[in-house]
Amino acid sequence: MFAALPMYDRPDNRAPHDRLWAAIRDGLRVRGVEAPEALDRKTVYSDGWARPDLTLGQICNLPYRTKFVGKVTVIAASDYGLEGCEPGYYRALFVVRKEDPTERPEDLAGWPMAYSDALSQSGYGAVASWARTTGFRLNPALSTGAHIESVRAVASGKADFATIDAQTLRVLTPTVPETRALKIIGATPPSPGMTFITALGNDPAPFRAAIGEAIAGLSPADASILGLRGIVVLPPEAYDPVLPPPLSFWAN
Repeated sequence: MFAALPMYDRPDNRAPHDRLWAAIRDGLRVRGVEAPEALDRKTVYSDGWARPDLTLGQICNLPYRTKFVGKVTVIAASDYGLEGCEPGYYRALFVVRKEDPTERPEDLAGWPMAYSDALSQSGYGAVASWARTTGFRLNPALSTGAHIESVRAVASGKADFATIDAQTLRVLTPTVPETRALKIIGATPPSPGMTFITALGNDPAPFRAAIGEAIAGLSPADASILGLRGIVVLPPEAYDPVLPPPLSFWAN
């Protein structure tokens, strides 16, 4: 059995994530679902999504749409109560250095962008889809491997801007000093938020009940740290938008 909540799990919020998992785990067991004792923080998150013994995971909607449709069971999307987003949705924020005079994403055409991963919806997919739709000239120049590294790349001048998951930026701001060197100048259109999944063939109903119960039972302190307000069952077509263009598209 395997369980991980890797999307916003950091050393400074590890304890609240552990308490959330303990409540979910106990709720699953009460409902007759076997669940591992602790979260796995050693397995690469993308490897975890593919495991046949996946009890619970949390997946970004772009890798879900490109690689995992029909290979996992969707439970529900996470709701972090993000500004400008309906429940169960999230968006990415355009960030530049504070001293940069630009105030609009449209002014960033051709500027070198740091992106966390070409399979990250917030780090690449959302802005790439927006760029293709609007005719914006995107220049994804620096692959960083993580949102925190994209923040650091922009703050240090290695790249001129990045799009950062709004919840990730909320999580990073209290403890990552580089965030204080940045300003937000806009946001991408919303898309389905981080989605709880389990192995293909598992009944999502007991998972929805256990997760909802666990979130409702969070202490005020843990609820404030995690920012997780609930889960939302989105219609399957919410995950059907046209895929963003690949990196090679921008080289043409």
